Amino acid sequence: MGAHGASRDYGSILLGSAAESPVHRRIRIQALLTASIVLANLVGAGVAILLAGVGIPEPSVFQSRLWWVNYIAVPVYIAAAFVIGIVLGTLVVIRDLTWSIQGRAPTAKDARRTQRAPWRLVVIQAGLWAAATVIFTTMYGVIDPALIPKTFFVVTLSGVVVVSLSYLFIEFALRPVMAEVISAGYRRRKRSGIRSRAIVAWLVGSAVPIVGILLVVLFGVFRGKTSKLDLFVGVTVLAIIALATGLLLTLLTSARVTGPLRSVRTAMGRVQGGDTDVDLVVYDGTELGDLQVGFNAMVTGLRERERMHDLFGRHVGRHVADAALRSDPELGGTERTVAVVFVDVIGSTTSAAGRSPTEVVDVLNRFFAVIVRSVESRGGLVNKFEGDAVLAIFGAPIELGDPAGAALSAAREIASDLVVEVPDLSAGIGVGYGRVVAGNVGAIERFEYTVIGDPVNESARLSELAKRDPCRPLASGRAIDAAVGDAGVWERQETTTLRGRAEETVVYAARMAD
Repeated sequence: MGAHGASRDYGSILLGSAAESPVHRRIRIQALLTASIVLANLVGAGVAILLAGVGIPEPSVFQSRLWWVNYIAVPVYIAAAFVIGIVLGTLVVIRDLTWSIQGRAPTAKDARRTQRAPWRLVVIQAGLWAAATVIFTTMYGVIDPALIPKTFFVVTLSGVVVVSLSYLFIEFALRPVMAEVISAGYRRRKRSGIRSRAIVAWLVGSAVPIVGILLVVLFGVFRGKTSKLDLFVGVTVLAIIALATGLLLTLLTSARVTGPLRSVRTAMGRVQGGDTDVDLVVYDGTELGDLQVGFNAMVTGLRERERMHDLFGRHVGRHVADAALRSDPELGGTERTVAVVFVDVIGSTTSAAGRSPTEVVDVLNRFFAVIVRSVESRGGLVNKFEGDAVLAIFGAPIELGDPAGAALSAAREIASDLVVEVPDLSAGIGVGYGRVVAGNVGAIERFEYTVIGDPVNESARLSELAKRDPCRPLASGRAIDAAVGDAGVWERQETTTLRGRAEETVVYAARMAD
């Protein structure tokens, strides 16, 4: 995406922008990974302490003979596990994300390693907590065998919480590099990815605590010293843990869903506002990633449609293009009353002989630009470029209130602007008016929009007469009579029979500027 949503390219402001440098991205990802692992383990440690001290008070782990386990062995292992976890995690990240650190495109092997990196980091955490389960259960069990089931349950439950949180945190932190892998074409879609995340949230937030509650009740049933108060406290603590961890995991899981949806919604708002220069960063490997890919494909299609519309409009005129896109064009036409302006260059052959082809094209393009500007500013259609001549229509395909007045005004402006902007060329300009057939002419495989009728011939013949004095466009009497505006600046010049026509034409010329 562009600057508009740069801070949320990956669904969260914490992940930075897609335009961020590789160095800054590496620092950001490493910091997020370290913070994620530390936070997940702190939550797990808190759960373990709460369960061991309050949730399942008996048998107690705070016996005097366990002082060396509680105050030496456990803290030493926790500190060592933190260091080992962070060091191993950093080594895994450096090895699997070397391509990203070096700022190069990933290979297929790099992509596979990157896609497996979250699981490798999670396996490290799972291994450390599995080791903790074995070590602590053994230590406490050697001194008091009654602590074996309690220790095993507490450490295992805490480890499951840590592993689940770590996976969600790590996947979140690695979104930027996942986006690079996906954009490089190595997208491996996870089947039912959203469902898997929901199952993880349910497992830790509901299933494990409920199993824990059942085990606490079983401990109470088979242990005669357990009071009703002990059972109540144990069940209450587990319920509170379930509420807290369930809420946390639900928020994390929902954030994984709302992030991509929010980016799509924001981008859709920009597209609705007319901005199709939008490309979402695809960073999710689940069904939500399919949504992002589909949105990008849709916007690409819209951009292509706009480009084709613009190109089509440049060839046939924007009004004709709009009409064709609104409905299927058909061969044939309808009668319309229009004004026609015909502009023909004087001495084009002589002019071309003294210039190179490139120079001729450059001059003609400047000549045509003057005509197009004047015609389109008055609602007309430049219908054809016939060599070095131009045919413009006023009143079709879009109806105008005063087509004759618009044509007369455009003719005078073209004549005056050509003198200033294209002094290398001069042209005869004629204006005709009357009934024509306007529509699509040709074959169903290839046709064009045009007008056919006497006014077209009339304007062409008048342009021939106008070549005697290119500064004064000529118009037919019918055009002058039909005009609401601009007719007052034209004066009657002659009555003549134009070439190829049987009846006489009253000819008017634009008055010379004072």
